[in-house]
Amino acid sequence: MSEIATKIEARFSELGVKVKTDEIETRLDQLINKFKVPAEEARRNVINYFLKQHNIPRTEFFAQRETQVVKVSDIKEDGKWVTLRGKIVKLWESNHESVSQVGLLGDESGTIRFTKWTKAALPQVEEGKSYLFKNVTTSEWQGQFSIKLNRTSEILPIKEDIEVGSTPVEYTGAIVDIQSGSGLIKRCPECNRALVKGACGEHGKVDGIYDLRVKAVMDDGEKVQDILLNREVTEKLTGITLEKAKEMATEALDQSVVLDAIKRQLVGRYFAVSGTKLDRFILVDTISQDVKPIEEEIKKLLSSAASPVAQEA
Repeated sequence: MSEIATKIEARFSELGVKVKTDEIETRLDQLINKFKVPAEEARRNVINYFLKQHNIPRTEFFAQRETQVVKVSDIKEDGKWVTLRGKIVKLWESNHESVSQVGLLGDESGTIRFTKWTKAALPQVEEGKSYLFKNVTTSEWQGQFSIKLNRTSEILPIKEDIEVGSTPVEYTGAIVDIQSGSGLIKRCPECNRALVKGACGEHGKVDGIYDLRVKAVMDDGEKVQDILLNREVTEKLTGITLEKAKEMATEALDQSVVLDAIKRQLVGRYFAVSGTKLDRFILVDTISQDVKPIEEEIKKLLSSAASPVAQEA
């Protein structure tokens, strides 16, 4: 709260208005700790209070300022105004009316999550296309950085095809859950988003294109990891091709039979995966069943059976 209050005080000072930092902190403390208001919402509430008190237009307080062009890897501080060039790597469905689009963008140095607010009235972005994102703000939550696009931001398409850098990772553990949105799905032919109840979040009701994927959760005994398998990897791992999946769904008059079949094959088994880490997911390039944990359990059982105590029993 002290850091947020200092930044608010500094911005009002730039406008020639003296606002006491301790008064800002008191209001933030009451909203965040007493009324359990999220920090970002509390910040906006406090700013609006002092804007009204000093009769300052919001447009003046949030006036666009020239911001430095940075790489994704340079974003290491909360609450900074920056500009960056990036390609849209992935778009996710948003369940909040206040959020227009949410997803992952990247440049040569890595990837970062972005959120575009509905009130910002900014143009829609598309997967695989590159843009200049001007005057966006950085945000941090539990050590993870993201950027927010608001009314003062701009989105400008660029012709350059930005190559997105990534870090290859490996992970070994048991698949403990197959999440909803796995199995036989349909995608929007316009933006490639997965449809929800036959509708695209951007293009509404559309004739979707069938696809196959797996969104799973793995556990190595210490931490869990989300993984994402595309059609090619899913087909190779399960032996269920897209055509086979469509036949299964047609015969049963239910797409969920495909998901059930995948769950029976994968849940509870150990696997070793390698791929690219994007946000919370590993986009899996290769996956193979890991027999080491099973062999270790067998060795333990054999060792236990051969012990003097076991023999006496």
